[in-house]
Amino acid sequence: MSMWKGLHMTARAAHGIHVSSRFIHKHTQLCTIWSRNISTGRPVQNEFFKDLENQFKAFREKAADAMPGSDWTPFEKNRSLPPERADIVIVGGGVVGWSIAYWLKQKEMIRDGVRVLVVEKDPTYSQASTVLSAGGIRQQFSLPENIHLSMASADFMRNINEHLSVLNEDPVDLQFNHSGYLFLASEKVAHIMEENYSTQRHAGAKVSLLSPTQLKEKFPWINTDGVVLASYGLENEGWFDPWMLLNAFRRKAISMGVYQCFGEVTGFRYTTNTMTTAEGDKVDFRRIKYANVQMPNSLEYQPVECAIVVNAAGAYSSKVAEMMGIGFGPKDTIAGIPLPVEPRKRFIYVVHCPNGPGLDTPFLVDYSGVYFRREGLGGNYIAGMSPEEEEEPETNNLEVDHEFFQEKIWPHLAHRVPAFECLKVTSAWAGFYDYNTFDQNGIVGMHPLVNNMFFATGFSGHGLQHSPAVGRAMAELILDGGFKTLDLSALSFKRIMTKEPMLERNIV
Repeated sequence: MSMWKGLHMTARAAHGIHVSSRFIHKHTQLCTIWSRNISTGRPVQNEFFKDLENQFKAFREKAADAMPGSDWTPFEKNRSLPPERADIVIVGGGVVGWSIAYWLKQKEMIRDGVRVLVVEKDPTYSQASTVLSAGGIRQQFSLPENIHLSMASADFMRNINEHLSVLNEDPVDLQFNHSGYLFLASEKVAHIMEENYSTQRHAGAKVSLLSPTQLKEKFPWINTDGVVLASYGLENEGWFDPWMLLNAFRRKAISMGVYQCFGEVTGFRYTTNTMTTAEGDKVDFRRIKYANVQMPNSLEYQPVECAIVVNAAGAYSSKVAEMMGIGFGPKDTIAGIPLPVEPRKRFIYVVHCPNGPGLDTPFLVDYSGVYFRREGLGGNYIAGMSPEEEEEPETNNLEVDHEFFQEKIWPHLAHRVPAFECLKVTSAWAGFYDYNTFDQNGIVGMHPLVNNMFFATGFSGHGLQHSPAVGRAMAELILDGGFKTLDLSALSFKRIMTKEPMLERNIV
């Protein structure tokens, strides 16, 4: 056996390395030339030794790659598969999921100190709630937590390139329109608007109350019939491009080392520890060990070993929770309480009205529930309305109900803005809210019986605008063990267990 063939077989036996026949042939040639040169006494060329050393260097590097702990494999990898291990798996690649991923990497102490994987089942984002939303941000909520989330998120967006700029990439342009929100109140709900205004001002939000006369002076195109009071946001309110925010978070997070995978989490492998309470009841505590990620349009899947799972799956987050048995335990126990989040379909209509309100148009929310805002500069507007509970549309598709606009929305639009009596619907789309049926507020924090599953869901239509601040809060909770900048402990799963809702009265 030649020296080269022996070296080849020894390396394969030790490390399972495949060394090509071309490599063997090359070194056999070199050995033959070397022997011939020595036997004939001819000088050996420097180039020969240089080439030989380069071949040995390449072989040593290949051997080192095959040592335990290396990612090298003789088999071709499917590059779309997620890594086999991750510290944190985020289920859901919408704006909330990518914001969490960004903040986790922002807080890591050393480069690649936290391995984060974001799994998104819709690679086209064609059905993602983020990009199908109206893109608004407002501080006019009834709960301090939501007001502070909006203020922190608005500050983030004002300085977005200080956070999400990427070297050698174009600056982020959210196309933020700071026209503010304008809420109108009838006599029946004016007292609620006054209470909300007091809460908002106390939290530091810049909001102004307007009488019908003041409202008409500021916006002459409004019909003030039935309006008793109006609330107008003076700063940090308006609308922006949802896709730009999502893509900015995603681009920055990937540049920081976050792993991205387009697939669907279809189940978990977990361990169970059973404990007995003082009353003799048995309680199962579970801990996730692996998340199974199914590749799109394929039977191929990858189990990902992980330490923490973040459920940021939006409208489908309850299905992810059910994979861990959440909600399937005995009735009247914690294990029997489901995650109260479900998809709710909402329609958004694009209308054209050449003589409609001008550049000063705010994001107007009528007391009827109808809303509209300007879209661009060419006389286009978007409008919508949340249906009554008994009129909720089916959620098995994203088809648009055009009769809903004609029967429910247009009459209110035309009443409030007479110019809208002459408008034309040019297009429409539908998207899903991750609707919290318990109290229409976000659920943020860990599940009490699955001690490594965290929730960031149930925002009921305001997840987009709160995503920068929610992402930071989740990163603090996971890496620091508690909230640091904003205390969101009131939004935990505990309130659902104790049946103490935090009702948000300003849901659009």
